[in-house]
Amino acid sequence: MENFEQQWQKVLDFFKAKFTDGESPNLDTILFLIGVQELGMIKPKFTKDEKVNLMHIATCKLLEPYGYYEFTHRDEEAWPHYKRIKALEPETNQDHLIKEAIINYFTENDLI
Repeated sequence: MENFEQQWQKVLDFFKAKFTDGESPNLDTILFLIGVQELGMIKPKFTKDEKVNLMHIATCKLLEPYGYYEFTHRDEEAWPHYKRIKALEPETNQDHLIKEAIINYFTENDLI
């Protein structure tokens, strides 16, 4: 069985192959692209606020299986909305949790 670092490298390799010129994307870029996927529509250009909202959508979607967020609805513009169920515990390594959730998202969607 692969360890965490090997699985995370597969995620990075997926992005390097599809979206970059061989460079590893940063976490914000990955969250943005997951947010676009979850929104289900592409615009020629997203505003700065929309980019922040897309990263928030991704975070909510990724942490939903862990019980932190719950999907509530899509608004009139089809943007997904979530409500927070519980806060992250202060001792939680947030980057590690998000990366673990991204690995699970990619595994469940047969992307890695």
